[in-house]
Amino acid sequence: MTRREKILAYLKSQDEAASEGMTTLAISEALGLVRSNVSKELNTLVREDILKKSNGRPVRYFLVVEDDTTKKQVNKNKISADKSDKKKRQIAEEARSQDNSASSETDFFETMIGRKDSLKNQVEQAKAAILYPPHGLNVLITGPTGSGKTYFANAMYQFAREKDVLSHEDMTVFNCADYAHNPQLLMSQLFGYTKGAFTGANEEKDGLIQQSDGGMLFLDEVHRLPPEGQEMIFYFMDHGTYSKLGESGKTHHADVRLVCATTEDPESSLLQTFVRRIPIMIQMPAFKERTMRERVAMLKRLLTIEANRIQRNIRLNEDVVQALIGSVTYGNVGQLKSNIQLVCAQGFLGSINNESEIKLDFDSMPTNIKDGLPRLASNREEQSRLTKLLEPTMIVHPDNSTRAPADRDNYELPYNLYEVIGEKAQVLQDEGLDHAAINNFIMTDINVHLKSFYKNAKFDRTEKSFNEIIDQDIIDVTNEIGRFLKEERYDVGENYLYGMSLHISSFIKRVQSGKPLRRVANNIISMVNDYPREFDLAKKIKKMLEEHYNMPVPDSELYYLAILLASLKAEPEIGKVGIVVAAHGDSTASSMVHVVKQLLSADNLESFDMALEMDPQTALKGIAHKVKRVDRGNGVLLMVDMGSLGTFNGKIEKMTGAAVKTIDMVTTAMVLEAARKSSLIDSDLELIYNELNDFNGYSRPMIESEQNVGNLDSLEVSDSRQRAIVALCATGQGTAEKIKEILDGILVDHLIDDIVVIPISVVGMSQTLEDLKRNYNIIATTGVTRPKIPVPFISLEDLLQGGGEKFISLIQEMEDTPEKGEDVQVDLESSEDLTEQKAQQYLGQYFTFINPQKLIGVLWNYCDYIAERVDFEFTNSLRISVVMHLAGAIERCLTNSPMTASNAEIRSVQESTLYQIIVRANKVIETTLNLKLSEEEIYYIVKLFDTEIAG
Repeated sequence: MTRREKILAYLKSQDEAASEGMTTLAISEALGLVRSNVSKELNTLVREDILKKSNGRPVRYFLVVEDDTTKKQVNKNKISADKSDKKKRQIAEEARSQDNSASSETDFFETMIGRKDSLKNQVEQAKAAILYPPHGLNVLITGPTGSGKTYFANAMYQFAREKDVLSHEDMTVFNCADYAHNPQLLMSQLFGYTKGAFTGANEEKDGLIQQSDGGMLFLDEVHRLPPEGQEMIFYFMDHGTYSKLGESGKTHHADVRLVCATTEDPESSLLQTFVRRIPIMIQMPAFKERTMRERVAMLKRLLTIEANRIQRNIRLNEDVVQALIGSVTYGNVGQLKSNIQLVCAQGFLGSINNESEIKLDFDSMPTNIKDGLPRLASNREEQSRLTKLLEPTMIVHPDNSTRAPADRDNYELPYNLYEVIGEKAQVLQDEGLDHAAINNFIMTDINVHLKSFYKNAKFDRTEKSFNEIIDQDIIDVTNEIGRFLKEERYDVGENYLYGMSLHISSFIKRVQSGKPLRRVANNIISMVNDYPREFDLAKKIKKMLEEHYNMPVPDSELYYLAILLASLKAEPEIGKVGIVVAAHGDSTASSMVHVVKQLLSADNLESFDMALEMDPQTALKGIAHKVKRVDRGNGVLLMVDMGSLGTFNGKIEKMTGAAVKTIDMVTTAMVLEAARKSSLIDSDLELIYNELNDFNGYSRPMIESEQNVGNLDSLEVSDSRQRAIVALCATGQGTAEKIKEILDGILVDHLIDDIVVIPISVVGMSQTLEDLKRNYNIIATTGVTRPKIPVPFISLEDLLQGGGEKFISLIQEMEDTPEKGEDVQVDLESSEDLTEQKAQQYLGQYFTFINPQKLIGVLWNYCDYIAERVDFEFTNSLRISVVMHLAGAIERCLTNSPMTASNAEIRSVQESTLYQIIVRANKVIETTLNLKLSEEEIYYIVKLFDTEIAG
């Protein structure tokens, strides 16, 4: 078919060619032909009286009425074709037309912009994945935020339906980010679960994989799947089978086509075993990587969607088109769609009385969108390409067919914004407001009305992305106001930075341009009466703006600021009871909370560690601060290690305004149970408090009480103090913390819930132990040295070599035969000899910020240097204590977490021979690592050796 025939056939297929006419640009885009060639053919057809054209701009071409065309064709045709040949040609043409029509109806990709250019390879990959026998291939779609990954996945689904390769009609969509904070819940959503698989699993339920059997499952943000989830998915890809949560020995089969999407680099964000099982990787281009013709086509399609919503034409000039295309900085097509919705909403408001057309005016557009024009102009080549494709004026008509294919569009508002604007304007008009006042009020609302979009869309809302559209100075002022609001305990949503900075930017630009300031009608003032607190805060913000910009801010701005604050206010999260754990010791409470957070991924826990010498007022203020942080409107459970802290209840409630209940004698198991119960939807503070009072732990049934019933004379008064294991190191913060982590893990594994591990320093060890005995029943000790108390002890060397399990078993045995506990030393005959490689392994296991491979040789030489110069035995136990302590000291230097010691304490060791040896040994570290240990660190090293010598 010749170019001329294609153009004429296309015009005859378009109803508007006979009524409204078509532009050269529209025809060239539709057919993919060069605009100049299309113009030449159209003018030839005009000269032949087959078409006629309008006089104005843009020039429109109309089909001549059928009757006139027939007459002119009869006059022009001198040769009559053979009837049979003509019939054959008609049949062939009809057949081709039917083929094209069928192809169009059964290939959704044909409607996709860029299918023959920037998306050509992607479309071919998608078709191959869907049609590959027997069940297609799994696909991973990658690309930046807003590039159209969901759109493309939906196009694949539509194509698969058209080709009749799916037996299940619907595409199932699952966003892995929705449950990323709770891996267990995420996995239960995908694979289903059995009754009793976890708390709240009251009946068996199929997962999304089973629901998608015979169809397509789209996993968005798949990089948020935990590693165990990725492993289960790739097992399913390999075998087509899976098990529900809580099942063992039973599998299910499903035939599911998997389409995954991610904004991240698959090589770094996904398991390689997962990536290798996905044969088709489709990369979606960013908006700036699309051809200029495609960008204009996307703009027109999105404008057509808005025209369909309001059933009016949309008129815009060349400047508006360039500004919109240039305004896309970080959000790709999604950002373009949002910007178009915003300017169309503004245009609709400005043309609300025009029933046939709305006009998008460049001057009235938001500054961040207008800035797209100079941004585009800075790239002359880009602007030149765009200018060649544009007419001076673009008119977009409703066509009632253009729509986004996705049922779930991350960039689609969940309501008709134009209906909201129209209804609101009518209400304000009925209340007697003039047109200017209505516009001012609603425009303020429109600027934040899209916050539901920004909340759910996946734009990068960091300061870096805002810096591209808003001055840094305005962002700084907005952050300063944000800190003020936080101090006032006025919570704003995550869209605060966007909403407030845009508002301030608009106000400053209006003042700088000399435009008249906004006038506020009495009716709007009365509306603000519903927000007295916001109005008071607005007064203070007004003062902050005046001081920063050194100019007066009119009182009228107060009302718009108050409305803005009300719009940006965060919705309170009510329903989850907060939990604060407070206990004596440098890390007792925080360790319990750390264990529970790891087990349950709980986000409603805070800890407060109280040093033994901390005064009550400091403790009260610290706990009250934690209660404030964790309170979500449904009360806070305070879990403490001593009943005396329960007297804080009333004071904390007054200080925080939160309801507080206190549980004493806290254990890790109790915190675990409290966190589990608070995660249930119907839990409240009173219910959790009552149930925890009856909680007896996970592992200790009340057998003794049953055995002793009726034999009260034989009962002894039990020790009511909390049972504790004391972990010792030189500082109480380094190695002892690592010991605590090891033992906490073992205790949890053994379901022992009534023992706490308390790390302490060897400095002042005897007094600290005496203080602890008043509140704790010390049942064992471990660490760098053995204190002189009659309880079991395990050395650090033995503990690191796996002796922890035996240590705990010994403690459990002592419950039946307490006389065994006196003066017991746990010696592990099976322990390996300490080697440099073994010590390196310990360092890698328990330290984060050091390189064990590079460090172990230095520390080993350090120990050798001292061992050669002291007159006491340098045992393996002492060597591992020194290595672990020095690693902690170096890590503290790297993380700028210095230890403290008084001048008197430091002076007390400086005259000793050992001090001089250690100072010289430190040269090894200084020379090799370029790191100088402080006098405080040297003091604790000396005390470590002193303790060993004294022992």
